[in-house]
Amino acid sequence: MGRLRLGVLISGRGSNLQALIDAARSPTYPAEVALVISNREGVFGLERARAAGTPTQVIPHRAFASREAFDAALDQALKGAGVDLVCLAGFMRLLTPGFVAGWRDRMINIHPSLLPAFPGLDTHARALAAGVRFSGCTAHFVRSEMDTGPILVQAVVAVRPDDTAETLAARVLEAEHRIYPFAVRLIAEGRVQVIGERACIAGASTETTVLLNPPA
Repeated sequence: MGRLRLGVLISGRGSNLQALIDAARSPTYPAEVALVISNREGVFGLERARAAGTPTQVIPHRAFASREAFDAALDQALKGAGVDLVCLAGFMRLLTPGFVAGWRDRMINIHPSLLPAFPGLDTHARALAAGVRFSGCTAHFVRSEMDTGPILVQAVVAVRPDDTAETLAARVLEAEHRIYPFAVRLIAEGRVQVIGERACIAGASTETTVLLNPPA
């Protein structure tokens, strides 16, 4: 069986794309980046892909009369490249229900909060304003409602007393770079089964330790 073929959708710098490219450099990693699509020309993520020798395509959303037409072009490009799994990596477009349904349980996203807390934008500022002790990030399957879907992997990042939105974001981003390739690996290894709206992971261990912040 060959490596899982990834189609990565970006709109900007592509740091999570780079994490996937770096992971795929290992011959033991069970997935490869087959195509990178951006809805914006000139973004740094495209340079990352080209530097890695990964095929790229720009599909500008403003060139289409409707979201449905844009999504149809995305769908055609992904299928034309033989993509098995779509990975959203800072893709700043809401996808239509038809597109999401067509790639159901074959499309994932990385979000900078511990979903279902703080969906949407400005997650770090909102987390700090709420006074949470822990933040983090979530890799999840995509559903039509924004930042919903079966959760694959989460990483917890402690909030420091002197954190700003920027300092917290930087640490959460480091965690994103670790868990996104891991989530792809779980899928590529056939360890994930979606039952209802839960992603069940074969061989996952149960951690019973209680984390305290601040420590007792």
